[in-house]
Amino acid sequence: MIRIESRRSGINIVRFNAFERFVHWMTATCFIIMAVSGLNITFGKDVLLPLIGPTTFSSWTLAAKYAHNFLSFPFTLGVILIVLIWIAENIPNRVDVEWFKRGGGMVGQDRPPAYRFNGGQKGTYWIVVLGGTAAAVSGYLLMFPFYGTTIVGMQLAQVIHGVVAMLFVAAMLAHTYIGTIGMEGAFEAMGEGTVDLNWAKEHHSLWLEEEMARTGPDKLRRQPSATPAE
Repeated sequence: MIRIESRRSGINIVRFNAFERFVHWMTATCFIIMAVSGLNITFGKDVLLPLIGPTTFSSWTLAAKYAHNFLSFPFTLGVILIVLIWIAENIPNRVDVEWFKRGGGMVGQDRPPAYRFNGGQKGTYWIVVLGGTAAAVSGYLLMFPFYGTTIVGMQLAQVIHGVVAMLFVAAMLAHTYIGTIGMEGAFEAMGEGTVDLNWAKEHHSLWLEEEMARTGPDKLRRQPSATPAE
């Protein structure tokens, strides 16, 4: 785990508001269910069928198919909202070049400065936007076959959907790891909406400077201290 080097300050700063967190978790939840149900289409017959038998596998596969199809709509909405909410803050710039040169802090004595989203997070953002768009478009062509496409188009959609989905799952596994057990304090950003002040200083110092200049102490929240039992 990447630790907070200067330890927790006990003071939190707001990083994501309630609407941003709702969009993130709605999209993430739909993605997880669609990933599991989609993997079932590819590997279920070889992996699950021998374990749970044909009757259970048939019922599970039917439920997975409906879940996969119907959850595609809120997932697509989530991708659209992600574009609208965060695109302005995810345009690559020179700061990101320096971030990548220093390996996100693995090269050098300190962590490279970053705005609200660092170079790695911007990469994840564009994977979600471009990968989500490709998966949605190809998926809808498969859900509604031969509407404006041919046999060749359907075959191409099948290949694109399968390849993009597998790469998408791999990228999101990495994103989930670094956002949970891989980095101390990172999950709190989307879990509670706030991060520790020292975490922000170490990982997003330029963003912290902007927030402090814009709102001052109004965005800070001191953590309640523990009270000893009497």
